[in-house]
Amino acid sequence: MMDDRSLLHSLLSDSAAIHPDAIALRECGGSSISYRDLEELSSRLCRYLQGLGIGRGDRVGLCLGKSIDAVAAIFGILKAGAAYVPVDPASPPARSAQIFADCAIRLLILDASLPATPRSELSRLLGDFHLLALNGTGGGGFLAAAIASAQFPCNALLPVEVQPDDLAYILYTSGSTGRPKGVMLTHRNATSFVHWCSEVFFPSSADCFSSHAPLHFDLSILDLYVSIKHAATLILIDETTAKSPGLLTALVARERITIWYSTPSVLTLWLSYGKMEQHDLGSLRLVLFAGEVFPIKHLRALKEKLSHPIFYNLYGPTETNVCTYFEIPEVIPEDRTAAFPIGKTCRHLMTRVVDGDGALVSAGEEGELCVHGPAVTSGYWNRPEQTASSYLVDAAHRNWYKTGDIVVELPEGDYQFQGRRDRMIKRRGHRVELGEIEACLVRHPAIQEVAVVVRGATEEGGGVVAVLVASEGARPSLIQLKKFCSENLPASMIPDHFEFRQSLPKTSTDKIDYQDLSRPPRTV
Repeated sequence: MMDDRSLLHSLLSDSAAIHPDAIALRECGGSSISYRDLEELSSRLCRYLQGLGIGRGDRVGLCLGKSIDAVAAIFGILKAGAAYVPVDPASPPARSAQIFADCAIRLLILDASLPATPRSELSRLLGDFHLLALNGTGGGGFLAAAIASAQFPCNALLPVEVQPDDLAYILYTSGSTGRPKGVMLTHRNATSFVHWCSEVFFPSSADCFSSHAPLHFDLSILDLYVSIKHAATLILIDETTAKSPGLLTALVARERITIWYSTPSVLTLWLSYGKMEQHDLGSLRLVLFAGEVFPIKHLRALKEKLSHPIFYNLYGPTETNVCTYFEIPEVIPEDRTAAFPIGKTCRHLMTRVVDGDGALVSAGEEGELCVHGPAVTSGYWNRPEQTASSYLVDAAHRNWYKTGDIVVELPEGDYQFQGRRDRMIKRRGHRVELGEIEACLVRHPAIQEVAVVVRGATEEGGGVVAVLVASEGARPSLIQLKKFCSENLPASMIPDHFEFRQSLPKTSTDKIDYQDLSRPPRTV
């Protein structure tokens, strides 16, 4: 018998049956939708998809801003047995078209009011595909109107035997070759994580979740599906609000948000410019962060301003979602300078640490973290060679995903993140982890943010450049920076160049854009 707990759209159907009048989604502009209406609107899209012959195994592209329309579309796609493929609507149309063509979507749902859309480029690359064009997004009415005006009739909803191991969504991440790679996630992959969140964070229908992460970023999986499972309210944060610390503070206070989830970069920006002391943020009970190392001085300062919530460091690549977690202590000692561990393995997964030959290393020794279990992707869309090279296979024929992250297992059983395998260079005969240089420089009292990159490919690792953002009113001199580095780093790790900027470039998922920084600064 099929377990509906392993199907993402069943989470919505169950909540709609038990709490039909509860508010499922609310946009920053004030529009909201109940669980009953969200269930009905997503079913209308499902009927439309069925009328087009779209079903199990098909892919549907989404080029929509975060909105009630977009979330209803996601659940309609899942109900039909298809998989959704979201892109950043602000991405260059050619890149979005490349993604949609790569996975051969059957239908593209897009916001036709956007200044530039990928439809013409996609027609050239893919040829035949269906199009559902919305005249905007917000409130769900645009999706409803597009379905109503479509030329295919919405017949009675047909039963679909979706299986837990069917593809649910594909999230495209940047590839080292410049060609995006699609991480394939099934219903079981996602729901195993959702159920783990339920066991650890105790969400309820009284909770109000933030939805800060864009829908093409894996952080959105927690926001969307954990809130829906528990009939909570999810606040859909638009791009303008998401990038404005002051608006975020007002939003958290106004909506009485209880569970926040974002990258450390967002929290650092919020801390610096959000004027938290001017609002009542007492509703927050959980602050979750993932995606990057959280510099300890910023985390300490944030906890001093938000002393009541419990903080968790969640770790895991898109391929596993969250696979380890660590609860931040209530008080961070003043003398602590090292980042906190990424923690222990989530209960639904297994981890191991291996050397370059795939052999297990002892506790306390560095190695690559590998993950096995129901949340782990089966691989990359249309990339069998890359998929095969991404796993270790043990004697029991189990696949272990190689994260590329170097860790050390501490005596308490927590993993300490040491750096990325692909951010380690050989310099002056020494192995250098660029993240370790960053961790040192960010401790400087006059430095707000830092990113360290290599420019120029030479045998010795090229020129190491530290790109810095100074704290307000404080910009250290080159002599002061070199003195600080010489007191805290070995000579082999001191950057060759220091470069100041007003801010660090970020990707659409609010992570530091290292690719952009690796290029020389533009000259005017």
